[in-house]
Amino acid sequence: MDTAVDRKLFLGARLKRLRRDLSLTQTAMAADLGVSPSYLNHIERNQRPVSAQLLLRLAETYDVDLRSLNQGGAVDEARLGEVLADPLFKGLALPRHELVQVLEEAPGVADALLRLYRAFDDGRAKARAAAETGEGLVEASPAEWVREYIQSRGNHFPELDQMGEALAEVLAAEAPAHADGFEPAARQRLAAKHDLGVRTLPAEVMVEWTRRYDLHRRRLLLSETLGPSSRAFAIAYQLALAEHGQALHDMVQAANAPDGPTRSLLKVALTNTLAAAILMPYAAFQRTAEETGYDLARLQARFGVSYEQAAHRLTTLSRPTARGVPFFLMRVDQAGNISKRYAAGAFPFSRFGGACPRWRLHSAFRTPGRIITQIIETPDGGRWFTFARTVERQGQDGYGETHDLAVGLGCELRHAHRLAYAHGLDLDRPEVTPIGPACRLCHRHPCAERAAAPIDRPLAVDDWAKSVSPYPFAAI
Repeated sequence: MDTAVDRKLFLGARLKRLRRDLSLTQTAMAADLGVSPSYLNHIERNQRPVSAQLLLRLAETYDVDLRSLNQGGAVDEARLGEVLADPLFKGLALPRHELVQVLEEAPGVADALLRLYRAFDDGRAKARAAAETGEGLVEASPAEWVREYIQSRGNHFPELDQMGEALAEVLAAEAPAHADGFEPAARQRLAAKHDLGVRTLPAEVMVEWTRRYDLHRRRLLLSETLGPSSRAFAIAYQLALAEHGQALHDMVQAANAPDGPTRSLLKVALTNTLAAAILMPYAAFQRTAEETGYDLARLQARFGVSYEQAAHRLTTLSRPTARGVPFFLMRVDQAGNISKRYAAGAFPFSRFGGACPRWRLHSAFRTPGRIITQIIETPDGGRWFTFARTVERQGQDGYGETHDLAVGLGCELRHAHRLAYAHGLDLDRPEVTPIGPACRLCHRHPCAERAAAPIDRPLAVDDWAKSVSPYPFAAI
């Protein structure tokens, strides 16, 4: 637990917000913590720092994750700064201390600004696309809405974790004699309780489908192209729907998605989360991750899952009583398209663009199947330990050869000592690669990898000299 005891912490606004969330008066909270109301008042007004002893009392009394106090709300300084870098705000004097003050004292306002900007930016992009194609405006992307909804929940759904653990215990108790692994028990439960069979069919019969449910014959049809871990996940997905379909439906309804396609995609995402919780029950998975140093190969072997399935599960370990390392995850194809982007904590990359080309995620394609590590530094001075490798894409689409995807995982450098992949590295004096957000938001110069000029800086092209950067720009 990182309590930051070696430096003074002034967390008045966050402590006040916590007290209000708990519906407590200053007098009541002071009594709970064993301090005087006047002392608590001084702390909330940032006239006194929060001591290490008081932090520990907070954690014990209210089951508070101390990292959440130290990290602030859902919107951080980097995200707010990214929004305010838009030329729309050109000419506004917005010093850093004002951004910090907004985040500290009015996190709800910061979140509202982010949502408003996202809606504006989406509308601007659609208007530009409509002007270029001559077509009308298109509806908001269901994938983007679902991604933001999941991230607004911290990529953590405790109710699904509880369902998954309970069902995993039932399967372990009902497992057929001499059967090994998840699949035999799951097949037996599907057949016995839900009258549902499972069949594997040739790829030419399944055509584009890797998994399909035949409602009339009550059969789950799986493509032979699925590997063992993908087949197990497909069965877990169907079992999740069979056992908890109504609960999943209720969660989707409560999310207030804007339309039918978005609701359908959200249900798929939540069912995937439940399937992962069945295959990788929270307590057992988190405990094994800690014991093995978050070694993905060990987690794969223990739970019978793929590298990507285990990696994605690592980004969901936010149970207050058993938190894992707060990882972020990004998955890209060889063209640089991002198809997954989730985080249990802070996220160092742009949410309105791609990843920095200096991050070795893209280099993973040069060494298929091998893990490559890198320590990166963002413009705000934050340092992150990252590792990436390629994974095979499941299924075939009929257009020819399929290509690998690259999955990158990372966490703040202060957590790296807990990871097997960091063993042997000098984490106190690491080799660091400076990176930025998406090129259109990045002010690092010169950079030979730059693909576009910053949107808030004018180009500085010189007839008499050539920069290593394709897009040199003027400082402001």
